[in-house]
Formats: sequence, C-alpha cells, structure tokens
Amino acid sequence: MRGIDTTIRRLRKRVFTEVAKLAYSGESINKIEEIPYIICPGDFPTYRDSVHLERAIASEQVRLALGLSLRPENRPVHITSGAEESNIAEKYYEPPLMQVIPSACDACPDNFYEVSDMCRACVAHPCVEVCPRGAVEFDGKRSRIDPEKCVKCGKCMDVCPYSAIVHRTKPCVSACGVGAIGSDEHGRAKIDPDKCVSCGMCMVSCPFGAIADKSQIFQLIRAMQAGGKVIAILAPAFVGQFGANVSAGKLKAALIDIGFADVYEVAIGADIGAMSEAQQYVEKVTCGELPFLLTSCCPSWSMLAKKQFPQMIGSISNELTPMVGTARIVKKENPEAKIVFVGPCAAKKLEASRRTVRSDVDFVITFEELDAMFLAKGIDFSLLPEDDLGEDATAAGRGYGVAGGVAGAIEECIKEHYPGTEVKIAHCEGLAECRKMLMMAKAGKMNGYLIEGMGCPGGCVAGAGTNISIPKAQAELKKFAAGSKEKVPMKE
Repeated sequence: MRGIDTTIRRLRKRVFTEVAKLAYSGESINKIEEIPYIICPGDFPTYRDSVHLERAIASEQVRLALGLSLRPENRPVHITSGAEESNIAEKYYEPPLMQVIPSACDACPDNFYEVSDMCRACVAHPCVEVCPRGAVEFDGKRSRIDPEKCVKCGKCMDVCPYSAIVHRTKPCVSACGVGAIGSDEHGRAKIDPDKCVSCGMCMVSCPFGAIADKSQIFQLIRAMQAGGKVIAILAPAFVGQFGANVSAGKLKAALIDIGFADVYEVAIGADIGAMSEAQQYVEKVTCGELPFLLTSCCPSWSMLAKKQFPQMIGSISNELTPMVGTARIVKKENPEAKIVFVGPCAAKKLEASRRTVRSDVDFVITFEELDAMFLAKGIDFSLLPEDDLGEDATAAGRGYGVAGGVAGAIEECIKEHYPGTEVKIAHCEGLAECRKMLMMAKAGKMNGYLIEGMGCPGGCVAGAGTNISIPKAQAELKKFAAGSKEKVPMKE
C-alpha cells in the first residue's frame, strides 16, 4: 500500500492536521475532545460498522498524536487523561513508540494454508501426495486442508500447478522482519517491545489502520509558540515528498513560514559520516582488525544487530548518524536553539531519545506529520518564494536516502581519498534480508566487506513517514543528488 493515497492515510493525516490546528490555535488542551467528532461527523458510519467505533478509534489516534499512550480497555479513562502533562514545549511521549489500537484491529487469522477457488480438482492432486501428515484430502470436487493435521510446511502450496493453495498471514506479521508481532487472546495483533525495532513497516502495512506511532508535533508547535529559536534539519529523502512542484527552496520557505528559524540539510552530516566510515574501513577492515564494518545510519538496522547479534557490536561503525552529526554541527553554532529532525523514519524518534549517545535532537517529525502541519497553517506552495537551501552537501551525502546509497557514498570516498584500496561492498534492505545478511556475517561469509543495512525495503525513501511512492521518491532523490556541485566530500 506504500505510496497509495488510501482512506487510512487520509484519516491519519486528518488526525495530525487537527492536532496541529489545536496546537497553533493556542486553545485549551481540552479541545481535543472535539477532534473525533470533527473527523467522524454525523450519525452514520463512513468506514466501519458504527460511527461510535470510528470516534473511539479516532480518539486513540488523537492520543497517540499527542504522544500519549492508549487508554486501557478494562476501565473508563477520559480522552484527556494525561493531556496536561503533554501540553509542553519539550519533547514528550510515553513509550512504547509503536502501539496497536485494539478496537481498530480486525484480528486477522494468521499463519494457515487454504485451498482457494482456483483448485481445478486435477487428477494428479500432488498436494495430497506430498503432505507429510495427511492433512490434505481430495473429496472428488476439490482439495481441502485439515487445519488440525496441518504442520504448515508449505509443500502442498509449492507443488500445486495452479497456485490454488495460499498461505494466509496477518499483513503486519508479514511486514515485520524481526518477528515482533504475535496475537493476543482475541487474535488481535500484539507487538513485543523487546523484539520491535520501530521501523514502522507493520504500521504502513495494516489495512485497518490499527497500528500507529506516537507523534511530537503538538509539543513542537508549542515550542515554536514559546518564542525560542527552532531549527529544522532535513533528511535527504525530502525531495518530492511535498509535491512535484515543491523545490528545495520552496520547502525551506514553507518551513520558515510555519515557524522554523532556519533549515539545514542532514546530508551535511552524511558527508562527514561517509568520510569517517571510509577511514574506518581502510584502517580496520582491510588490515584485519575488524572482520567487516556495519554502517550505523539506520537505527532499525543497528538495533537489530545489537539485539539479535550482540557479538557484532564491535563491528558496527562508531560514527555518529547523519541526524546526530548534523544536529551537533547546528547546535554548536546555535547552542540555545531547539533542533528538529524532519525525515521519513519512525525509528529516529527513539534514536533521538536514547541515553547512551546524546543526540542533540529535540524533536523528530516525519514528512507525513510535517505535511499535516502545512495543511493546518494553510500553506500554498505556489505563492512561496524560492529560498536558498544552500549547497554544502555533496551527491554522496544526498544519496544516503536510497538503498545502496550509503555504501556507494563510502565506496566513492575510498576511491577518492584512498586510491588503490580494494573495497568489497554489500547492502541489504528490509529487516528480514538484513537478518539474513547478519547471519552470513556471523558465519564468516562476509569478511572484508562494508555492509550497509536499511530497515525499510528501498531505503529511507521507503520509510514509514513518507508521502509518495518508493520508485518516485528514489527517482526524485537521485536527480537531486546528481545536481550537486561536488560528487564526494573533501578532506579538511
């Protein structure tokens, strides 16, 4: 469903927009009571069985948009409960980041094999022959699977000449590459926080909008209204996210218009990271001090490595992520400013809050959330001037937003600054593939390699907080990067 303007996406944007309007209005936080009725007006349902169910779900989405947790199901709790604590001009949300809204979950059946209407009742019925437990039977009209006997090996599906046997799974489970999603006693999705790396792929794959992350847009707008200096740092994947005719200059003008004091490219930090990781590879991998080097810029990828392959922690690059590197540069020049990372990634919200490495990032918002802020302020890009975003970043740093771009940037830096060095490059995208790559590295099959991991299939341009299709975003970013004055960063 990525890049498709579905009802779920429109409802999410409506929630963010109404929360942003409330924040900009300066009215009482108690006004959040009205938002579910604005989103779901009238007496009749539009999307679900009951308008009351629609409002109940919208109420939980509003709470998440305020950074609050869902209300318990077993006792009455007001929608505004805890809202005063969130009505601040500082970063705020109650963990966990990703939550399942029980009332929105359809309790999809999970992990079973089913014979569809495509079954032709063929004479061979190989599905019956290959089943090791006798779970597949032919009744003379079609094959049937006994779920009590089925061991879910999939052999029947593999041999069916008509592809008539299908494997049914929950969309969120299929999208999760780390096995973090199970089911509760009612069959509804349940996220294991110990396994979850907050990539958000479950959220964007749920056709019922039952999974959502917490937002900081309310607190960010309050910080702007407080009068302090608030600076945006833009992830490279921003290109094309706000419309085909919205240039980098117009986007900067829009950000200034809604309350930001200045705008920087995160690609500046990516350039620094590419140079540093090129040096680490040359000095530590080529000489055998490290068996391989794992890039550090994707938080979901690095969290996967740390959680499931703790023995590899020493092989993860110690370079700051582009977000943190850029934030520190900006903070050094503007020590009193609040820094806001604007990007495609849900997991960056956790990275900005971690305690092990100070991030210098005060807020994280996604492109989806920023688009809602533009709507709340009535921004018309056609009326905005072309502001100067600056041209400090190189094609290498800007290319970080596309899968393979990080490894490619590091490789180009090695070729430019360490000529003659042989470099082995590998990249993986999507957490399931990332896990396979780490298994290969653990087995010693990736020695000598620089390995780039991206939690989202397609790279950052495919993140959970993006607005456009992945192919379009990839094309837009590659075009933007190609227009950079410098190809790779230079040594100081």
